[in-house]
Amino acid sequence: MSKRPLPKVDFLHPQGAPALYSQDSLHWHVFKNPVALFVGGITAVLLELAEERVRTGVWEHSIFPTDPLTRMERTGLMAHVSVYAPVEVAEKLIRGVVAMHARVEGKTPKGTPYRANDPELLDWVQCTVSYGFMEAYAAYCRPLTDVQRDRFYKESVASARLFLAHGAPQSQAEQRQLFEKLQPHLEAHPIVQQFLGIVKRTPAVPWFLRPLQSMMLRAGVDLLPEWLRERLALHGAAWKLRRWERSLLKNLGAALERLPIPNFPPTLASRRMGLPANHLYRGPGASGDLPTGATRHYQN
Repeated sequence: MSKRPLPKVDFLHPQGAPALYSQDSLHWHVFKNPVALFVGGITAVLLELAEERVRTGVWEHSIFPTDPLTRMERTGLMAHVSVYAPVEVAEKLIRGVVAMHARVEGKTPKGTPYRANDPELLDWVQCTVSYGFMEAYAAYCRPLTDVQRDRFYKESVASARLFLAHGAPQSQAEQRQLFEKLQPHLEAHPIVQQFLGIVKRTPAVPWFLRPLQSMMLRAGVDLLPEWLRERLALHGAAWKLRRWERSLLKNLGAALERLPIPNFPPTLASRRMGLPANHLYRGPGASGDLPTGATRHYQN
């Protein structure tokens, strides 16, 4: 069976078309960095696969076990569409995902019923995505304050509402409450190890990062709460991130904060909005400081 091609998305046109998130949002900064995207994506998926209903839905109704590269490419594209694509494009593609999820339901091996569009599961998935990408960015790209973290969660309403995750956390406090609520339902499972093995073998990052992919995989594990790493049996030496590796990834993440990638959605979207291609890549300073304080101007 031939695989379905990825949707073609024009991030450069039409000129001036706004995205769900504005160019002064934290999301525009966080989602531009390949280190944050890969490391944070690993953290988010591990949190999701630890939940019985989400795990069964993902493993039984997606192509990840058989075609992981295409599945990861689609996930990465949807992340960029949600943040950088024109509003009409983002809304159309997200509606397609929601419609697809409406057909995903069943019972877990334990007999627990699940629906992909269950509000509790939608809120959990949105929470894991925000937590994973944001904490990866803070750990390996640029530090974030608690005020900025709260702003990031508040901003996420822009796409969360379209994914029907109306109860997704809008602050760190709400994120911690949801982690505490779901903690009893998070568990070890062979699929977690299977997922990590698949990602380790699959060339899932740009060519210049592939020598570091295994290291970045462990960095994603490292961002999990300590209690969950222990519960998932991911606290041993095989998954430990060494000090020099952490330093290397931080240097790499910081370097990619200043290096625009040609024809990459963040640079194309900046040009669409009449900004320089390096708008998001100027580093700390008068034109490169991260947004702080109250959320401004994102679409709602």
